[in-house]
Amino acid sequence: MDDRITIIEGPPPTFEYIDDGWALGLNEGPALYDLALTRLRTFNGPALVERCHRAWRRRDTIFLHYRNDFGLEEKVPIMAARTLSTHDGQVLYLWIRRKSGEIEYDFDFDLDDEDDEGPNYDN
Repeated sequence: MDDRITIIEGPPPTFEYIDDGWALGLNEGPALYDLALTRLRTFNGPALVERCHRAWRRRDTIFLHYRNDFGLEEKVPIMAARTLSTHDGQVLYLWIRRKSGEIEYDFDFDLDDEDDEGPNYDN
């Protein structure tokens, strides 16, 4: 059980595209991977980060285990972990990797009011 962090309840995690310089260093290797960040609310963030550190000290892989939108179980390797305390509770930040093209990113585009009206077909 120490080889994974499992999301027990709630929706599937959302993965955000990252392009931070230090995080891109996690991608070094013979294969191309996509890196993503997910944020999870937790009650025991420091213990989960310590679980990651123990696995990495043993040179093992630790996985994020969750159910996708279809209810199927998935697991992705965790490359880095951090926890922060906020006024709403603890948040666990996990940087994960998957083979290129396997991640569906959650993009947040800021659209102008004009763009919200939809396409204009009057031309």
